[in-house]
Amino acid sequence: MKKTITLLFLFFLTYSIGWGQNSSNRNESIDKRVSELLAKMTIEEKIGQMTQITLGTFEEKGKPGLSTTKLSEGLEKYHIGSVLNTPYPYAPTVKGWQDIMTAISAVNNKTRLKIPVLYGIDAIHGASYTQGATLFPQQIGMAATFNPGIVKKGAEISAYETKASSISWVFSPDLDLPRNPAWSRIWESFGEDTYLSSKMGEAMVLGFEGGDIGSKYHVASCMKHFIGYGSTTTGKDRTPSIIPERVLRQFDLPIYDAAIKAGAKSVMISSGEINGTPVHANKYLITDVLKKELGFQGVVVTDWKDIIYLHTRHKVAETNRDAVRIAVMAGIDMSMVPENYSFCTDLLDLVNKGEVPMSRIDDAVSRILKMKMELNLFEGTVADSKQYPKFGSPEFINEAYNAAAESITLLKNKSSILPLNKNEKILVTGPTANSMISLNGGWTYTWQGEKTDEIAADKFTILEALQKKAGAANILYTKGADLILESDQEIDKAIALAKDASKIVLCLGEKNYTETPGDISSLYISAPQIKLAMALSKLNKPIILVLNEGRPRLISDFEDKMDAIVQCYLPGNEGGRALADILYGDVNPSGRLPYNYPRYPNSLEKYNRKYTESLGDEEQNNDAKYQRSYQPQFEFGTGLSYTTFAYSNLQIDKTEIDVTDEITVSVAITNTGKLTGKETVLLYLSDLYASITPEVKALKRFEKIELGPNETRIVHFKLNQKDLQFVNNDLKWVSEKGTFKIQIGNLSQQFLLK
Repeated sequence: MKKTITLLFLFFLTYSIGWGQNSSNRNESIDKRVSELLAKMTIEEKIGQMTQITLGTFEEKGKPGLSTTKLSEGLEKYHIGSVLNTPYPYAPTVKGWQDIMTAISAVNNKTRLKIPVLYGIDAIHGASYTQGATLFPQQIGMAATFNPGIVKKGAEISAYETKASSISWVFSPDLDLPRNPAWSRIWESFGEDTYLSSKMGEAMVLGFEGGDIGSKYHVASCMKHFIGYGSTTTGKDRTPSIIPERVLRQFDLPIYDAAIKAGAKSVMISSGEINGTPVHANKYLITDVLKKELGFQGVVVTDWKDIIYLHTRHKVAETNRDAVRIAVMAGIDMSMVPENYSFCTDLLDLVNKGEVPMSRIDDAVSRILKMKMELNLFEGTVADSKQYPKFGSPEFINEAYNAAAESITLLKNKSSILPLNKNEKILVTGPTANSMISLNGGWTYTWQGEKTDEIAADKFTILEALQKKAGAANILYTKGADLILESDQEIDKAIALAKDASKIVLCLGEKNYTETPGDISSLYISAPQIKLAMALSKLNKPIILVLNEGRPRLISDFEDKMDAIVQCYLPGNEGGRALADILYGDVNPSGRLPYNYPRYPNSLEKYNRKYTESLGDEEQNNDAKYQRSYQPQFEFGTGLSYTTFAYSNLQIDKTEIDVTDEITVSVAITNTGKLTGKETVLLYLSDLYASITPEVKALKRFEKIELGPNETRIVHFKLNQKDLQFVNNDLKWVSEKGTFKIQIGNLSQQFLLK
């Protein structure tokens, strides 16, 4: 036996060394090929590689199909290196993508060096720009699973189906850290917590890239939007942010650092500005911090038109030519121009006049060529669909269903009104009840997702899934309200039908949106929906509120009148089925909120607030009445189950540590209910006193477990010195001596850092 173990050890040691040497040799080979190809290229060809153009530039306006003449102009005259976006009018099939890539390749093969075109796409919740692809919950829902394994698996499937579509580059994951819940892209992020976002972002990068983007089943990922994009002071998209560098380094930068260490091959820059400087113009952040300090070796790409916007919107460049110079010298490698060739002509002039050195061009082009070689694009850019038999398969659809089922979050369940009984009559009403658009949101077949009802007609809306689950005879339906327009007639229909129902499932939410079209001036859920909820509440029938929304719209006007509340987020094409199974008890809910759900529009504190943001009544003066300073509708991490869990025996292996020690934590979790359920164990850490005002608590570890009735499991965590640190005013990560508190559930333990 010992001999066998020794032989196995030697085999794996030899394999590991061999694999490492092969990887090193491959990198050296690619670097050599890049240098050789770069030496052959003209200035014009190099600048072309730095240029990304939207596919619509090669179409006749309003007509499907590509123009060979326009393709020839882009590829042969301007030597374009990258293309993005979908064709007119919306997402094609796999065959449609093959035809597009074949047409691009045919023209590109006429160029002198035949450098392949790199195609990029916003595949953010599956291959969402390909018809028939498997669509997962949007990122905010994936965060709510608190299950990095599900996130990684989802990214693997997305990569597989994106590669089947002949596309090798995805603009995902979104690593923004939103600070204002009104922001229109909060649903594209992993929520408000740095640690959760870091772990989920890492899992997504590993799923997309698989350690080898040259594999026919993996793609290059693109972290976005570096950095501070989700922190606008107004909550409106692409508006200014005020973020001290200390805060940026402690909360935002670690998310990107984790993704870079996971191997992310590219990064997209934020469209916003921080402290008066547009990030696309910020050499300190892009070159000094991202490329040098974090050691990022991949491609840095702009967002849509953002170099042009340095001139037209931000007003930091007097001309478009100045904007190109500023951005390229800041460290931009590729410009998502994306509708003309101004970047090419302006950059060529800048290089010829010595205002942009050739060394900067060569660095950018080397990064781009290296990624193309790592993707094996020189061996071909059109996928063979026969190699992707699992595209849209039941296996993949089941994974998307599981993700939706683990994401959906039960926030309230008064008197255990849920689960429902399949034999009782239920009224289903509300503007999101019969809509695939509402289940998916933006970036679904089109930019704003407005075609989803048409393209995903074979999938189940919430209404259809409930009808299938309980039988059409037991499900009554009327729309009840519009998202925008008020209608007393619709409300009257809902009230009339409700008289024949024992319970009401009220489906409320938002319109489909992303980016600036999603900007709002009020965080409250829309007036017609509030009016419907208030009218139904007067009937004294139990109401189950189902929220189908990208951001937490305020429901405090009527929350107390709801008997149960279920947050669906944007659960994707399988979300209707998953919700139906949860409402009827075939699936036990296990999602948790990845953000604080606010109660009032002027009370938007995060869970990891400062102590002055959550003063207790006993800390206020006694000469006046005070409104509670911290009272979210639901706190980060909230999530109920149909069973119950008890925490006990929280232990730490040390009560005093020095600056080199780790600390081991263990806790027992028991399922005290009658059903099998999944529980996410959250470990929070509090630094009780520090030279920079400390957070009340911060998430440092989590683990999701499944327990049967009366089953107990011991969960172990290990904290290291980094977990105790914060960024001080000298921009250094430091820990300070003093007392720290660990909190898991309703238990806590303290230890001393000497």
